[in-house]
Amino acid sequence: MVRVKPFAAIRPPKNLVTEVAAPPYDVLNSEEARAMAGEKSLLHITKPEIDFDPIAGEHEQRTYDKAVENFKAWRAKGWLVQDPKPMYYVYAQTMGKRTQFGLVLCAHTDDYAEGIIKKHELTRKDKEDDRMIHVRIQNANIEPVFFAFKDNAELAAIVAKAAAGKPEYKFVDENKFTHTFWVIDDDATIARITEIFTTQVDAFYVADGHHRTAAAARVGAEKRAQNPNHTGNEEYNYFMAVCFPESELAIIDYNRVVKDLNGFTPEDFLKALEEDFEVSLATKPRCGRPAKPYAPTQLHNFSMYLGDKWYSLTAKPGRYDDNDPIGVLDVTILSNLVLDKLLGIKDLRTDKRIDFVGGIRGLGELARRVDSGEMKVAFALYPVSMQQLINIADTGNIMPPKTTWFEPKLRSGLAIHELV
Repeated sequence: MVRVKPFAAIRPPKNLVTEVAAPPYDVLNSEEARAMAGEKSLLHITKPEIDFDPIAGEHEQRTYDKAVENFKAWRAKGWLVQDPKPMYYVYAQTMGKRTQFGLVLCAHTDDYAEGIIKKHELTRKDKEDDRMIHVRIQNANIEPVFFAFKDNAELAAIVAKAAAGKPEYKFVDENKFTHTFWVIDDDATIARITEIFTTQVDAFYVADGHHRTAAAARVGAEKRAQNPNHTGNEEYNYFMAVCFPESELAIIDYNRVVKDLNGFTPEDFLKALEEDFEVSLATKPRCGRPAKPYAPTQLHNFSMYLGDKWYSLTAKPGRYDDNDPIGVLDVTILSNLVLDKLLGIKDLRTDKRIDFVGGIRGLGELARRVDSGEMKVAFALYPVSMQQLINIADTGNIMPPKTTWFEPKLRSGLAIHELV
């Protein structure tokens, strides 16, 4: 079972939350962050390179030093204030007609080391190292990770009761997503939440934040090694997460664009695809208007934008293995039968001929990048399901790169966890 605890969050006063809260560090580049950041924005702490003119390197020592300076200044100015006691928090995100309710809590680093916190992606050491430096220098988890867990009726009831009360924060962000935040300060409810997780919830699944999770675990191990009186209960053994029941989460498609056809003409490429796919024209330009985007309708059906037309590609039976948790994934089918076999793209992590587009940007973005001449062909995939993600994590498998896209992203700055 998972180990969790409440914590005394460092967070903005109600009247400042919209000025302090910000998108996650990895959603914006430095120029975008500078353009967005107001005086009190958390971006000055999570992306402090924006405070230099010209913008500094993200990994320079002066940039890390500025992050520490700004965190201290935000607290000294009262833009971030610590709660008086350890508590749990409810964080709801609304996108369109769908709302997902998560519990903000602290998870234990040992659960990650022991595989109770389960991952579905590989991490890169350089990105881990960068996130580890940020946790170490701040002695805090400035941004949360995003976990899923299997549905629990009693936890759902507790969350619903809390969410029926007056929220601490409620605001709409620049993407028109609504963020709502409640505080659970009743001691009996806090104790019961801890008991339910530690006796009934057998695993957490990393949805988003693999590098932050790995970095937090490494900092915990580092601090443990430095403490001769370590007990396992110190605050540094825990890190901040927002945990959502899996039934409330939806994974959005994560699509691909490729710069060339590897020597094929468009006509020959279409013909080559017919060996492994049922290929049909879905839409084409009409009356001077661009072709209406075609979205995949089910697993193993893909849409492709080539020239100015959308095509439907359906993988033929026998070209994939529905009994293999990795082989059944559409990202695997596309990689094996198209990207590798026809386009010569062997490594999705390093090949410069391919790029990835989150489904939140829409199919129109795929067409735009092809129409502009930047890319030659685009592929849209049917989204991975939460059950597929859980199956892969439970069997110890790893998804191919750029398989899952979760939206909305967690807003940074609603809660910070100090490691002391």
